[in-house]
Amino acid sequence: MDFVMNFPFFSIMICMLAALSTFMLGRRAAAAVAKIALALTLVLSVILTVYTHGTGESFVYMMGHFPAPWGNEIRAGELEGVMAIFTCVIALLSLIAGKHSIRTQVDDTKQNLYYLITCLMEASLLALIYTNDIFTGYVFIEINTIAGCGLIMIKNSGRSIAAAIRYMVVSLVGSGLFLIGTTLLYSITGHLLMQNINESVAVLAADGSYSVTLTIITALMTVGLAIKSGLFPFHLWIPDAYAISVMPSSAMLSGMVSKGYIFLLIKLIYRVIGFDVYKSTGVFDLIFIAGIVAMIMGSVAAIRTGFLRRMTAYSSVSQIGYIFMGIGIANSLGAVAAIFHIITHGLTKSLLFIASSSFTGNKEDIKVSDLKGLGHKYPVSAATFTAAALSIIGFPLFAGFIAKMLLANASFDCGWRMYAAIGAIAVSTILNVVYFFKCIINLYAFGGFEEEKKSEGEEATKAAAGDCGISVSEAPTKCEKTLHGICATVLAIINLYIGLAPGLLSDIITKGLNVFD
Repeated sequence: MDFVMNFPFFSIMICMLAALSTFMLGRRAAAAVAKIALALTLVLSVILTVYTHGTGESFVYMMGHFPAPWGNEIRAGELEGVMAIFTCVIALLSLIAGKHSIRTQVDDTKQNLYYLITCLMEASLLALIYTNDIFTGYVFIEINTIAGCGLIMIKNSGRSIAAAIRYMVVSLVGSGLFLIGTTLLYSITGHLLMQNINESVAVLAADGSYSVTLTIITALMTVGLAIKSGLFPFHLWIPDAYAISVMPSSAMLSGMVSKGYIFLLIKLIYRVIGFDVYKSTGVFDLIFIAGIVAMIMGSVAAIRTGFLRRMTAYSSVSQIGYIFMGIGIANSLGAVAAIFHIITHGLTKSLLFIASSSFTGNKEDIKVSDLKGLGHKYPVSAATFTAAALSIIGFPLFAGFIAKMLLANASFDCGWRMYAAIGAIAVSTILNVVYFFKCIINLYAFGGFEEEKKSEGEEATKAAAGDCGISVSEAPTKCEKTLHGICATVLAIINLYIGLAPGLLSDIITKGLNVFD
């Protein structure tokens, strides 16, 4: 066995061990350990992806070298490798860019806990990506849920606690449905490893046995993961969770957490139930229609809200709809487009939250109209926010344009799905233009910045005289501003690179999907 085959296991354990160690460290040491662990995991994931891309094959790693049913398995290929890179990049850049947000919004005594939760969340996402055992997937779903709640409520305000409780209640409903489906699946197949389940399900489907049961199982597990990923109408936890959380939490929750559940759904379709059996249940139709409704309703809700962070959150609801619509097209091109959109939207949405934190000052009640002229004050943040907004809209040269084109191409020759998909993409794109162009126009408008400078001058005078409770320590340092700008710029460059040269990413996804089952 090549040594590289240990890297998926090493990646999960590095993040788990980092989580354990940060609990015993001070905030600065905890921050360093978390970032080093994420950076090391990123390096291992890159090496793994290069290795599997070169071999063109996937491999199975038996934990402790014990075969089933005594042992557990990890499965890795280039598709899993690129998904691991995706989560590591978002987690690492979010922590680096959010240094100021964590310092000012998280209590000093809880900052090491914040890094613990982040490492735990990354470990659970990596486990969801690599696991070859459906029950292990459920276990790490629950770990991910607990970590998500921690990221939301770490601010320890009344609204953040309420948002975390709402998130937990909705997520537990989804987890419960997934567990019921897993239990039923085990009861008729006698297996927990994905490959073994797939083989048993194929036999049962060929015999016509348990056809109703398989349909119920498929629907339960699909709806459970749809609830956890925030698909409309199960999205009600998203606006508060994303808008109220500390900026790195919003970037990670929107960028990678919900996407981990969708990737597990893709594994369910291809590696557990089997594509043909899944298609025979009719659940693809349900996913497709739900995705289209989410695309439209999420955009409508984003237009109706006047607050920047809530608008960005509702935009996620719409973009999750794009992904589910791609899966619901029910062909390999649709799956490739959906995975491509998972990656590009995750990177783009993280960039939106990172860049916009300069304008919002990490407050959830900043209105879009309050952005007037701030593009002149924060040129790097404004430029990267604009790039991310144009990508979400689907402007040529950006990754979002390629994702929408792939989704449209996947729907060709698919009967009624083609007309529905292209129509939904067109309508949703127009709605995207409405609310994002409003932000861009306000950012580069004149007038607001001069008024703000005058107001800041008056506040500075009062502060110097002791009449204003402004804390200089809460202002971002030069280092924090530089790190924030670098992270936003890196994400914008990645977005632009994928938009200009999408071939490598789409090739990896296509090849990875071909050896996925």
